[in-house]
Amino acid sequence: MADLESSLVTSIEGLASLYASPAERVVKATLDHVNSVGRAFVAASPFLVMATGSQNGLDCSPKGDQPGFVQVSEDGRTLLIPDRRGNNKIDGLKNLTENSQIGLIFFVPGANETYRVNGRARISTDAEFRRRFTVNGKEPATVIIVAVEQAFQHCPKALVRSDLWKRGSQGRPQGVPTMGDFAAACNPGTDSAVFDAAYAQRIPKELY
Repeated sequence: MADLESSLVTSIEGLASLYASPAERVVKATLDHVNSVGRAFVAASPFLVMATGSQNGLDCSPKGDQPGFVQVSEDGRTLLIPDRRGNNKIDGLKNLTENSQIGLIFFVPGANETYRVNGRARISTDAEFRRRFTVNGKEPATVIIVAVEQAFQHCPKALVRSDLWKRGSQGRPQGVPTMGDFAAACNPGTDSAVFDAAYAQRIPKELY
């Protein structure tokens, strides 16, 4: 354990000695708004991960819908994100009521680039905003309004290394736990196969 403690990096200076400085083009790529190229990426994205935090802890929540489900204001300084139905834990939303800081990463299947947005967020029940995101006659309960502070394209190396999209095209890997498996692990006596079958029947009616 003593050897482990001596190997820990605890300062920015220590990190700087281990990593090269970012290229100038990378530094210049960070903007205070979503530009036209970023807008095109967001419009093509059906999926993002939303990071939030508060004194109660951190949260990373997936958000997904049809491509373009996140709206960008004309000046690129505001994003609107509908909060669709989930498991109702709403950990991310709870965090935002205490700490408005938010981090988003947008994905486009088949593209190894990702797009990052950091900023401040508020939760709105505005009727007009909710109507904008009506699907199948149903509005989201809330809309997350993000004031953009930083926006930039992120290095594709992680997705290249993981070969994420190719692996995804091969179908569900054998042995990966299902919703039923997780439910059974927390609730002894639950039949995972029965749970999965019932969930598959129920989920199409619960998306919106």
